[in-house]
Order: sequence, then structure tokens, then C-alpha cells
Amino acid sequence: MSDDAEHAGGCHCGAVRFAVRLTGGLAAARRCDCSYCRMRGAVALTARVGDLEVISGADQLSTYRFNTGAAEHHFCRTCGIYTHHRRRSNGGEFGVNAACLDGISPFDFRVVPVNDGIHHPSDGGGERIAGILRYEPIER
Repeated sequence: MSDDAEHAGGCHCGAVRFAVRLTGGLAAARRCDCSYCRMRGAVALTARVGDLEVISGADQLSTYRFNTGAAEHHFCRTCGIYTHHRRRSNGGEFGVNAACLDGISPFDFRVVPVNDGIHHPSDGGGERIAGILRYEPIER
């Protein structure tokens, strides 16, 4: 798995395409256990807000907000795939769906830390890891 800092990506149907420079590369992969992320199930990578550029399909992106409304979860209105979100914990960062990066799969990450989003840092919960998610492929 490459750990280059610059990647191209997009949604499932191809309506949305973007370019992103990752902060921390692929080694910064993580998940979250908040109510929304539990259901979404994506492995997220980090980018500064200025380091993600939507190349095409900006008009195809929809945004979902809940609870405090601080986090902006962006997804393709055609295929429904979550591409990225502006973080509640740091509005200057995006979480980027690793599965949307060309040539990257969430199954490339054997061990992924899971952030405690139920007790969110913005609510005084402090930043902590709730657990570890492991993927162990079966050799055939």
C-alpha cells in the first residue's frame, strides 16, 4: 500500500472527482464510533480544508449535518457515496473516505484505530481511542 501524500479520487458513479493531499498519508487512517460513523462504516484519512479540491461534480455533492451541525458530511447525490466531511473536532480538516481514493480499499488497512466519537472531544470527552478494528484476510 502506497503512502504517497497526493491522491485522486471520486465517488462510485464517477460524477464527483477530487484531488487531495493527505496530512499524515495513509498511516493516519481511522474510524469513529459516533452514531453516524457507526452506520457509515468508512475508513477516514485526513486532509487540510485547502488540500482537497473538487475537480468535477461539485454540483452533485449533497451535505448532511446532524446534532450540533458543525460537521458537514458530503456525499454524491447520484450514487450516495460519502466522499469527505468537514470535521467537527477541527473545522480546518476534512476526513476523506479512503475507499474513494483511486487504487485504495478499506481492506488495505489491516489495523485501524477507532476514535471515541460517542464521547466527542468537542463535548469535553477528550481525544481517545475506543478500540481497534482489524481485518484479517483468508489466504486462498
